[in-house]
Amino acid sequence: MRTDTPSADTGQPCAVVRRGRPRSEAAEQAIFTAVEDLMADGKALSELTIEGIATAAGVGKATIYRRWPNKEALLVDLVSRLEEPLPAPTGGGAREDLIAMVDYIRRRGLAKRTRWVLKATLGQMQTLPELHNAYRERVIKPRREVGILAIRRAVAEGLIRDDLDVELLGDLLMGPILYRSILSDDTDLEDPDLARQLVDSVLDGIGRR
Repeated sequence: MRTDTPSADTGQPCAVVRRGRPRSEAAEQAIFTAVEDLMADGKALSELTIEGIATAAGVGKATIYRRWPNKEALLVDLVSRLEEPLPAPTGGGAREDLIAMVDYIRRRGLAKRTRWVLKATLGQMQTLPELHNAYRERVIKPRREVGILAIRRAVAEGLIRDDLDVELLGDLLMGPILYRSILSDDTDLEDPDLARQLVDSVLDGIGRR
């Protein structure tokens, strides 16, 4: 193993292989907790600084910069780690996969700790374009692609008409549950049968005649 220690101001993306000591899970957890605590105390995303996060976490700024090149990269990792893993294919066909995807979003909305961080982050993300773009690439895009893939399978299976725009169909299927997850109370998400109802209602309107 290499023993040379990277400079704190290298600006290397967090995805590259790091030199020096192995990552400290305890340090990372302290940093993530510090960000959440600062946000809970009313700090806006634009007000967060690497120095302030380091102080709240009880670590040096170099500890943060060894892991993330900037604040935006740190915040994207924070949000990403709170996300549940994407649902695996059910093996039961496109309809079941669509239901599983919608139910994944429903359960994600019910995760209260995740939910307030997402609400706070999404509500302020437009003020930080770099964070917004990274969130779209790391979080939104992979989930949308899973949904679109299930829709294409539904078309191939004859469940959905083949003359419709699959991107628009993705919005029709995922839009209602996303709306409830972000804007509604928990009581609107608690029904475990909600995903099936939503998917079957949409499929009934766009299915092959």
